[in-house]
Formats: sequence, C-alpha cells, structure tokens
Amino acid sequence: MQTRPLGTTGIEVSRLCLGTMTFGEQNSEAEAHEQLDRAVTFGINFIDTAEMYPVPPKAETQGRTERYIGSWLKQRGSRDDVIIATKASGPGLEHIRGGPRLTRDHLHQAADESLARLQTDYVDLYQLHWPDRKTNFFGKLGYPYDEDEDTTPLEETLTALKELVDAGKVRAIGLSNDTPWGVMRALQLAETLDLPRVASVQNPYNLLNRTFEVGLAEIAHRERVGLLAYSPLAFGVLSGKYLEGARPEGARLTLFERFQRYTNPQAEAATAEYVRIARDAGLDPAQMALAFVNSRPFLTSNIIGATSMEQFESNLESEALKLDQDVLEAIEAVHRRQPNPAP
Repeated sequence: MQTRPLGTTGIEVSRLCLGTMTFGEQNSEAEAHEQLDRAVTFGINFIDTAEMYPVPPKAETQGRTERYIGSWLKQRGSRDDVIIATKASGPGLEHIRGGPRLTRDHLHQAADESLARLQTDYVDLYQLHWPDRKTNFFGKLGYPYDEDEDTTPLEETLTALKELVDAGKVRAIGLSNDTPWGVMRALQLAETLDLPRVASVQNPYNLLNRTFEVGLAEIAHRERVGLLAYSPLAFGVLSGKYLEGARPEGARLTLFERFQRYTNPQAEAATAEYVRIARDAGLDPAQMALAFVNSRPFLTSNIIGATSMEQFESNLESEALKLDQDVLEAIEAVHRRQPNPAP
C-alpha cells in the first residue's frame, strides 16, 4: 500500500482510505468491524467518518457510525495503528445541536461528542464538513452569495480549532466541500494569526466530476493541501450497474432517492463511455475509475466504501492497478467531449 504525506503534518496516510458513511444504515456493527479489520490487514491506515453519519442523515441514527468505529477501537486496542479523521457539520441538519454552526462553542461540543463516541482521546484529522458561509458545494451551481448572510467568521472557527489542537484533542485540521477561496483564506489566516494550517481538503472527485482540477489542484500542488477524494465511484454509478435505468436490489440509488447527483442524462451517457473503455481494455469499470483517481498527483488519499465485502475486495484491487496510456487517452477523450457532467 502506497502512503502519502498529509499536508505538512508529518503524518503518512495510505493512498486508500476507508470511508464509513454506510456504517449504521446499510452496514451493521458486525459488518463495519469486518470491513475495518480487512482494511487494516490490507494496509489501509486511514479511516474517515463524520459526526452526521450514517447517511442519509437522520436524528435516530446520527453518530452511530462513530460509535461503531469506537467499539472496534476498544475491542481491537489498535488506536495507535490507525489515522482517524472525522468532521464537524456546518449549518443545516437541525437534529444536530439544534442546527450546527462552526462557532467556538459548537466546535468544542462537536469534538467532545465525537471523541466520546469514538472512545478515544484524540482524532488525527478534524475537518469542517462544509463551510459556514454560503457558497457552491454539494453540486450547487449559480451565484449563491449574500452580502447580509449570517456566517461565522473563519477566524473564530480556526481559533477554536487551535484550542482543540492545543488541548491535544486534534492533531491536524482539514476542510471539506470547500472552494479555492476558502482554502486560500484559511491558509492566509493560519500564516498571519499563527493558527493551525489546513492539511487537506475533502471534496468530490471522479470521472464525472473533475472540477477539483480547476483551481484547487494547483493549490494542492503549490500549498501542499492534498485532496481526500470522496465519491470516487460517483455513488457507484461508474461501476455501470445503474446503466439503462437498472436499479439493483439493495443498491444505494435504489434505496435512497436523494442520491441523484450523478444520474442526469449527460452523466449516464459519459458513464456508458467510461464503462466501454474499461471493458474494451479487459478491466473492471469500478476498478478503472478508482485507479484513475489513485493516479492523480494532487491526491492524498482516495476514500473508498462498500456495503458488501465482495465490493470492498474489488475496490481494494484498484491499489495495484496502473492504467496504460491508451486507457488514459481514451478517458481524456471522453472528458473533452463531456467535461464534468455532474459537478
């Protein structure tokens, strides 16, 4: 398993990261522990979660994912062998703290509650799940900015994170679902106010959504704030299993109508082309899609997740797959014809 540096922190994380948002909804506690055990034996040392998980987010299940990871850590006694990342929710989701904000009080409460569920004294990477301000994330388009918006100053948020770092509860900080302006502003404040430096940004990145390459990829390269890529299979769409309207029993898009980001006609047409490229090359389409993400120089870690061990084992095989130049050129040809059909 390849490892890559987590920003300038000195922490080394595996190129594949275990995503856990299905733990507690589509995966039982026993299944979650099985995935965690397999990830570690394969060489994965990086586990990503969030206070709002599992998804879809609901009051009755909120925090269950962290609790499953916490029970695994307690049973296995393996805390120092893994890098744990979790996230504090931004505005919305009224069932979390009556409506979460990225204020000092909210962040201290969120961190303490996550630590209790995880049954640990510290997390290695604490991320802001989405900004407190109005901006484009989760596929939002247009110009959403409001000069009179009620937003928590980023200085307050970063100062609160510094307090958590100073208290030994957090080793490093990261952003998620953020923009080039958000990352550079956080870096600027860190430098001028002696606040913690952002180590990573967790944003969507896959064959259907390569918008990270515009703006953020240069920041990742020049500022050493690498990508933690989520949705590398576009909610499983890039496996090809949903083509021509198919909805396999138990699959995410079959169970939950909310996951529609990658199902528009343009995305389906591009998916069909990517699947054809994989099959013509004798490759599994999902493994090809993951291998493409793995190959990006601005990547810190690729967050994979699965609801079955069969899927998980297949995803793990992408670590050893190197795409040849003909496949990469074919992928680029599709991207030029239909760039980012599901941003």
